Formats: sequence, structure tokens, C-alpha cells
Amino acid sequence: MIDTIYIEEAIRQHPRVLEILARFPNATRIPCRRYGEVFNPKAQNFRLQKLKPALILAEKYQHFALPAPAGYGIGARRNFYFSHVLNCLYDCRYCFLQGMYQSAHYVLFINYEDFQQNITQLCAQTPDEAVHFFSGYDCDSLALEPVTGFAENFLPFFAGLPNAWLELRTKSTQVRSLLSREPLPHAVVAFSLSPGLIAEKVEAKAPTLQKRLDALVKCQEQGWLVGLRFDPLLYQHDYQAHYQALFEQVFARINPERLHSVSLGVFRLPENFFKKIHSLYPDEKLFASPLERQNGRVSYPKQLEQDMIGYCTGQILAHIPSDKFFPCTL
Repeated sequence: MIDTIYIEEAIRQHPRVLEILARFPNATRIPCRRYGEVFNPKAQNFRLQKLKPALILAEKYQHFALPAPAGYGIGARRNFYFSHVLNCLYDCRYCFLQGMYQSAHYVLFINYEDFQQNITQLCAQTPDEAVHFFSGYDCDSLALEPVTGFAENFLPFFAGLPNAWLELRTKSTQVRSLLSREPLPHAVVAFSLSPGLIAEKVEAKAPTLQKRLDALVKCQEQGWLVGLRFDPLLYQHDYQAHYQALFEQVFARINPERLHSVSLGVFRLPENFFKKIHSLYPDEKLFASPLERQNGRVSYPKQLEQDMIGYCTGQILAHIPSDKFFPCTL
């Protein structure tokens, strides 16, 4: 899976680095001073790199947990996001990471303890108030779990923070580390879901809808709270039929008593990200949909956006109480 590993010189003897290197004894190892030397240069070929991404082992020095955007919807008064990895194992056509980064390589920040120290400090600021932390903004929280050991390291840590909530956002079936331990009462395993036929077209390398549902059900049966993330909603002329079928399939299998939340949001991208992604896929049918620019972002026309959200909201609220529903307004 990993043929080339770049390693920052300052961390080459870090125990987590040595553990990862032992997993890939045949990988080519290349030292670097800082990960940006490999990850940030312009004129890189994202599509070519995506065929065989390298792994970059790096140390993060600041900005460990950042305030979540105001329109995120889910959470409490104090909400933060953090990412132990930059970039994703999967190759979803709509993913904003292709517009954000120059490179398709994976950057893994191995200094988990510094993330944890920052999270502990944020929780200590309001010890009697819930603080929510969202993992998986710049990556999939669990897709690289066999390499990163992220959940294995962070779940015991969050178990010791009584006012902290953790969301693991994923399309992955890598839930073994969750199933091997007692569920955390303040942790949510949030699965991103799309209609099966649409996912086949635009979510390359990601597990099928059926496999994601199988993983979700296993987590629920183990006692974990789960979230459903219908985001982004993607338009095609018969989208109603596809999403109606999706909701019926999902809600026929889940246990509503172990459902933490449901969210949805339409396809949208910052305009500069969209331009870059469109240049990578000039013939992509997804980008031939009725899109328009508004307030610095690219999305569907306002009326179509409202129609899609309205239709899907009605379908979802036929299955769940309104207090579990969180539309995204970003």
C-alpha cells in the first residue's frame, strides 16, 4: 500500500515513526527537513500522485485543535476540529482536499501527545461545559487506522475527559479498534453516506454503501453512538428516487436508540477550490450539473438547493425526531 515514506529528520527516532517503518520494511525511505518541502511545492501532479501516494511522517507544532465553523450545526457552544492526517485514502470526485492541497501524498502528524495536551487545555477552560471535537476534516478519521493507530490512541485519551465529546467522521469499514473496546458514552462514529448508484460514480476507492452500513450496524450492536452524514447531497434529475431509496435502506437497518444525530448539506465548494478541481476533471459529469457561483462558493442554484434540502429533510424526519436532525448551513 505504501511504497515511499518521507520522514522529517527531527522525528526519525520517534517510537511511533519506528513502529510505522517496521510495518513497511520494503518501502523506500527518504529524509526531509520539513514535510512542506515535499507537500507544498506548486506544479505537482495531484492526479498522478493519487495513483500511488507516498506517506510523509511529520511533526505538527501549532494549531492542533481549531474552532469549528459557525455553520457546522452539530455540537455544543464550544466546537473544535482537528486532523492527524492531511489527505484521504479515498478519491471522491467532490472532495475539497483536491482544491486545497498541491499534493495527494498523505501527511501523518505523529506527535499525538501534543494534540492531546491542547485538547486537555481546551476542556479545562470550561470543565462544567461540554466541548465537542470533530476528527476527520482534512482526512477520513479511520481509513488509515491500521497505519496510524489513531483511534487506538485517542479513544482511551478521550475516555479520561468527562466533558469532551469526540466525533469520528468516516466512510471506512476500519472499525476493529472500536469493536475491541467498550464504547465511549461521549463518542460518535459518524458515517458519510450517499445513494449506492451515485457513490459508485463519484466515490472512487471508498467502501460501498452496503459495506459502510455493515460497519455502522456492527458499531451500534457493540453499543457505540452513531451519526448519519448525508453530505454532500448530489443532484441528478431523479435525485428524489435515489435519496428516498437511500433513507429507506439506512433506517431499515439502524437502531434509532443508538442514533446520535443526522446531518445533511448540499454539494458546495469554495470558488477557488472548484476551479482547481474542475481543471483536474474537465469532463466530470458532476460538474456539468446546474451550478452557480454565489458569495465566494460554487453550489446549486438557490431554489434547487432549497428543493433538495426540503425533500431530504422531509424524508429524514419521517424516521427520526427533529432534535436529532442538524442541517449544515455552511
